[in-house]
Amino acid sequence: MADAQNISLDSPGSVGAIAVPVVFAFIFLLGTAGNGLVLAVLLQPGPSAWQEPGSTTDLFILNLAVADLCFILCCVPFQAAIYTLDAWLFGALVCKAVHLLIYLTMYASSFTLAAVSVDRYLAVRHPLRSRALRTPRNARAAVGLVWLLAALFSAPYLSYYSTVRYGALELCVPAWEDARRRALDVATFAAGYLLPVTVVSLAYGRTLRFLWASVGPQPRRGGGRAMLAVAALYALCWGPHHALILCFWYGRFAFSPATYACRLASHCLAYANSCLNPLVYALASRHFRAQSTSLTSQSVGTTGVSHHAQPRACARQGTCRAVSGSCI
Repeated sequence: MADAQNISLDSPGSVGAIAVPVVFAFIFLLGTAGNGLVLAVLLQPGPSAWQEPGSTTDLFILNLAVADLCFILCCVPFQAAIYTLDAWLFGALVCKAVHLLIYLTMYASSFTLAAVSVDRYLAVRHPLRSRALRTPRNARAAVGLVWLLAALFSAPYLSYYSTVRYGALELCVPAWEDARRRALDVATFAAGYLLPVTVVSLAYGRTLRFLWASVGPQPRRGGGRAMLAVAALYALCWGPHHALILCFWYGRFAFSPATYACRLASHCLAYANSCLNPLVYALASRHFRAQSTSLTSQSVGTTGVSHHAQPRACARQGTCRAVSGSCI
């Protein structure tokens, strides 16, 4: 990431070369399947989930799943190659594009979580006054703004990385001088982590305080618990990564087996964030469990009777009836 060079050159032995492919393969498979399921649940045929009251959250969840899936498909395999291979084999264009996508999707995820927290606050604290504001149209506009801001903040990474020759090897490494790198890394921490986490903390803090004062410590809806857990996971998974970058620039960060292990662990934890959200939905939301189970069962049933037109039509009608309200 910030100092993601062909790091295998200074790795302690072959431990990283063995562990990294296993960890990244697990992240890739789990994240692809999980986020694919989230998209399938939200995009089922029939009435769209976010056409119902409270559905703006579903649209934000859809956007979050798109960002996570884009990161997993376009970035994780290449980052695994950086850790396991001695050279960069994919050319200068892919070197730039991969790192641009890493930060583009990171910003999109963090800004989406901030938008969700504000949306939940308005829904709980001002349910009537915010009804005209919390519409699918405005939610789509907010998603567009999220990606526009993400593109603006991540654009400098197009030139941040480049390929260089190191003996007979070609490496994908930071190309800027230290002062510019430090300035961008600090700006990324402030805009892509500190600001969204602060917004999320304030919004959910005020929301929970209002709920506690008005209804007491009673069980909350699964969707609210799920999004609060997703926001907390983002802060926990990306926090060590940003902390190590700041330590690299402003502390003492001698390269050693211990610091290599810390860098590797922080990167794996940050990347794992993109595959954990579907697990949170499954654990915290009855709606998601019910609709994902229905979708999976329906897919199996449709496959099993694919040569019968009438059962297939009936299956689609059953799916349409099952899709109502907020999915997650």
